[in-house]
Amino acid sequence: MKQTLGQTGLEVSRIALGYMRMATLTPQEAAKVLDAAAQVGIDFFDHADIYGGGESERRFAQACKLLGRKREERFLQSKCGIRKGYFDFSKEHIISSVEGILSRLETDYLDVLALHRPDALMEAEEVAEAFYQLKKAGKVRHFGVSNQNIYQMELLQSYLEAPLAVNQLQFSPAHTPLLDAGLHVNMKEDAATMRDGGLLDYCQLKNITVQAWSPFLISLQKGIFIDHPDYEALNQAVADLAAQYNVSCEAIIVAWIMRHPANIQTIVGSMNPERIQKIAQAGTIQLTRPEWYRIYQKAGNTLP
Repeated sequence: MKQTLGQTGLEVSRIALGYMRMATLTPQEAAKVLDAAAQVGIDFFDHADIYGGGESERRFAQACKLLGRKREERFLQSKCGIRKGYFDFSKEHIISSVEGILSRLETDYLDVLALHRPDALMEAEEVAEAFYQLKKAGKVRHFGVSNQNIYQMELLQSYLEAPLAVNQLQFSPAHTPLLDAGLHVNMKEDAATMRDGGLLDYCQLKNITVQAWSPFLISLQKGIFIDHPDYEALNQAVADLAAQYNVSCEAIIVAWIMRHPANIQTIVGSMNPERIQKIAQAGTIQLTRPEWYRIYQKAGNTLP
């Protein structure tokens, strides 16, 4: 399945593969992962300069060489801005980060560069200048952000010539701040607290693609919810639907994310070729409204 990425005009796979864990693989193992992705139509790959200290990007390039993959056959996104102990959106760091990313990926350009975690000391005009130079040089074609709220994006956008393409946000059935307040408008309960200012609706309104990272995650501290004892009801609901649709549990979870009309792109981080193929089954089904809401509620969420 394909989707248009923001306002870029790029037609990319709705499921993307994230390479945070690729540094642990041999080049041959990495090639098997990349080949499995290609077999199920995944052509969008998400990197970051901090993944494996840069080794994940190097391993990806080695895998592409082994497979003889052409650059035009894939869309590459990477992220920068996280340094040891602090965040850095300075012009100097952004430009030097991209140079390193391009070198490690052995490519002349990125399709998308995203700023990783928000930098409280961001000077939007300086970021815009870095973006301008990178685009003028042909090194980055489109730009986005990760984990940013509405006004952080608005501030940055006010200095940019082109619209931001993506915002990468944590989203899973067990992590739903993007949904909760919108379902509990005017209710006197914790779920009604607007924690993000309505990010999902904003991105949909502005045609910014939300990229859901870690779709199986509860939190970085608690890990994934699959087989987690605190999420038995959710796992049972997912298993029932998986049996009904004759797909994997992972496919049901990704299908749940894809069911939202915001046209969310899901970034999965599996380095297991068989699991990647199972996840891709999400593209063969569409959950009904009752099924979608059942998963939401079985994760411990309530409706007003």
